[in-house]
Amino acid sequence: MASFECDQAEGLRRMLAGPKPRIFTFLSATSVAEKSTMLVNLGASLAAGGSDVVLLDACASQDGIARRMGAEPQATLLDVARQQRAFDQVVQSMPQGFGLVSLTGGSLYAATHDADQLRRLTNTFGVLASQTDVLIVDAELDENDALPIAAMASGDIVVQVSPAAASIKEAYSLIKRLNAQVGRRPFGILVTGADEREAEIVYQNMAQAASRYLAVQLFSIGSVPTDDQVTRAARLGRAVIDAFPMAGASVAFRRLAERFALPVQGVGFGA
Repeated sequence: MASFECDQAEGLRRMLAGPKPRIFTFLSATSVAEKSTMLVNLGASLAAGGSDVVLLDACASQDGIARRMGAEPQATLLDVARQQRAFDQVVQSMPQGFGLVSLTGGSLYAATHDADQLRRLTNTFGVLASQTDVLIVDAELDENDALPIAAMASGDIVVQVSPAAASIKEAYSLIKRLNAQVGRRPFGILVTGADEREAEIVYQNMAQAASRYLAVQLFSIGSVPTDDQVTRAARLGRAVIDAFPMAGASVAFRRLAERFALPVQGVGFGA
């Protein structure tokens, strides 16, 4: 058990202590509302801690973070790649403290299946990542189980899951599909809608299954409990850490933000 915990700590160090730019690509096995709530509050918590944060909506469906926030992008990252817009026209400043960017306003398939256009979009993605402290990507896998831009896997991939059986099954499926596409590598697990004990059980079960059947190592990023204050804050158009700083979810999001914003040097997690 001690060896397992040691490996867990070392893996978490590797995942959360990489060189800048810091890219975290999120895939969710929860409801659209739960995913959006997590992204908004994580972004706001990182921004409140002093990080320059950008959320990138890279979803082909209508479930992406930009659409969920009701944002009307004046320009997209694809427009910049086509040299039709400048970077300062792409990033929308949100009241929660982070920037919001849309990958494309049209067909994601058309944008990423033209080789020259994909190359330019990939380069533009890299520039965006280099200009911010933390880039959080709201992503979905396509029909080929691939991310929209391969470079989105160059950072850390985090799978969001809830304690519900259907969510755990979907999260495992995402990991299996990712593993077949990007090869053997570690994946982070973030459990939402669960207290720490329940989240640990979910993580341990998933980690053991992934290790046994896929030879894939998972790392626990943390957890966020169910908290009515999150919903109340959303109705106010605010992040929970701002509206209700003493709420249980606020404590959890601040703890997550501290992990995601760790400096390159001097990172250490106790086993």
